[in-house]
Amino acid sequence: IQKMVVSLATMLRYSLNNGQNLIAVQDEIKQVQSYINLQQIRFENCFESEIRIQEEMNSCIIIKLLLQPLVENALQHGFDESGQTGKLMLRVKKKENNIEFSVLNNGNKMDLEKVKQALQLPEDAKPTSYGLRNVNDRLVKYYGAKSGLQFSIEGDYSCARFTIPAQL
Repeated sequence: IQKMVVSLATMLRYSLNNGQNLIAVQDEIKQVQSYINLQQIRFENCFESEIRIQEEMNSCIIIKLLLQPLVENALQHGFDESGQTGKLMLRVKKKENNIEFSVLNNGNKMDLEKVKQALQLPEDAKPTSYGLRNVNDRLVKYYGAKSGLQFSIEGDYSCARFTIPAQL
């Protein structure tokens, strides 16, 4: 119970962030780790997680709440629906003058065509899922079209990825 309460409090604190939309990568990672902690308790450790971040990326600034919806999507569609166990990985690395964020899972493989269609719905269409579209829209509006979400299958892993300019 204590771990759950601390994780919830951490998530709330970072989501509020004193009304600021920008956050350090290390704080975004803390928020995501709290979410993962809650989900591991909820699903009785049916997945393991691994977070790899290049140290110099910790102090870079990003818009908040980009990673949690991607992790949530990976857990919901990769493991929750399948009932299988597996691995969730989060990677943050420098790529030239950019930061590349990747969320991977080896649960159910994502349907790339279905994801593509969900992101390309017309503005007036009612989406069935808001998380991915919200993240993609925010990325594109803040960082430009090149920073939009990209999805792929990499071996046994489904991957959601985005790349943004590195800002200190």
